[in-house]
Amino acid sequence: MALNTKLLANLCEVPGVPGREERVRKMITKEIKGLFDSVETDAMGSLICRRKPRGANGAVKKVKDAKVLMLLCHMDEIGFYISSIDDDGFIWLSPAGGFDTRNLFSRRVLVCADSGDYKAVMNPGGRPVHIASPEDRKKVPEVKEFFVDTGMPAAKVKKTFQIGDYVVMDEPFIEIGDKFVSKALDNRVACWLGIESVKKLAKSKSAHACEIVVAFTTQEEVGLRGAKTAAFAVKPDIGFGIDVTLACDTPGVPKNEAVSIHGEGFALHIKDSSFISDFELTKKVESIAKKKKIKFQRSILGAGGQDGAAAQQAAAGAKAMGITVGTRYIHTVTEMIDKKDLAAACDILAAAMGELK
Repeated sequence: MALNTKLLANLCEVPGVPGREERVRKMITKEIKGLFDSVETDAMGSLICRRKPRGANGAVKKVKDAKVLMLLCHMDEIGFYISSIDDDGFIWLSPAGGFDTRNLFSRRVLVCADSGDYKAVMNPGGRPVHIASPEDRKKVPEVKEFFVDTGMPAAKVKKTFQIGDYVVMDEPFIEIGDKFVSKALDNRVACWLGIESVKKLAKSKSAHACEIVVAFTTQEEVGLRGAKTAAFAVKPDIGFGIDVTLACDTPGVPKNEAVSIHGEGFALHIKDSSFISDFELTKKVESIAKKKKIKFQRSILGAGGQDGAAAQQAAAGAKAMGITVGTRYIHTVTEMIDKKDLAAACDILAAAMGELK
C-alpha cells in the first residue's frame, strides 16, 4: 500500500507531551473529517471517534447487539515540563515520561509557551571535555541535572516562560532507505494507524459488524491515564492496544532479546508488564493475517506497558491484545521503523475490523 508519509511526518513533528496533547488532537480532528459518525473529546482530552456498523455497500447498518471494537492510540510523546527558572535564565525540568539520560546530551529542543515555540538547547551541568577530569567523563548525569539554554537574557527568559510550559525534542522526520526516522514515532505511529486503517476500511466499502471506536488517548507515557478513562466510558468488547515495540535487532543486543525484527511484519503483542493478550483473540487475528498474507511476528516485551491493558481491565473487562510496530532506538530522537512493518500493521487492522464479529 502507498503510505501517507506527509501525515506521519506532521504527526511526529507536532509537539505534545503527556497532558498537553491538544495540538496533536487538533491535527487528528482535521484529518478525520467525515470518517466517523461521531467525534468527541472527553474530560481527559482523549478523542473518542465512533463508526457504526456498515453493510456491504458501506452504508450504516443496524446490527443487533453489535460488539464494540476499540483501538487505543496514544497521542503523547515523552518530554519535560519547566519546573523552575534560575536567576541566570537557565530552565530546569521535570520529566514527563521515561528517559535514558545517555541519549539526552547536547540536544536541540523546542520550548513551548503561551506566546509560541522557541528553539533552545539542552545539556547537563558540569565541565566540558576540555577541562573535565577522568572521573567527570565517566559520569552519567541524572535527568534532574539537565537544563535548557534559550540563548536569551535572564530577564527575557523569565518574561517569556513560566513553570508548567513544556519542552520536546526538536528534530525533523526523515526517510532513510526503507525506514522512517523521527522523534515521537512512539506513538504517533499509532495515531497514523488509527486514521489510515479506518480510511482503508471505509475506502473498500467493506461491511463490518462491530461498532468501531478509535480512541486517541492522552497521558499513556505516565501510566495509561487517558486510556483508562476512555475505555471505562466506551466499555469495549474487544480492545486493540496500538503502539510501537522494541526492535533490538541491532549490534550489542543478543538475538534472543531482539523482541521484534525490522522487515518481518507487524508484531502480535503477546505480553508486557501491564497485560497479557487474550489467547483466542490473538489466534483469530493471526488467522486473518495468514489468510490475507500479511506478514507478522509475535513479540513479548520484558518491561513496559501499553493502552491495551486499559481496554482489557475497563469496567467488566474486554478481550484485548496489542498490535505493534517494531521500533529501533525507542525514546530517542532517532526512533526508526520499517515501512513494510507499518504497512502490514495498517493492513491487519483494516482486515480485522472488517472480519471480527
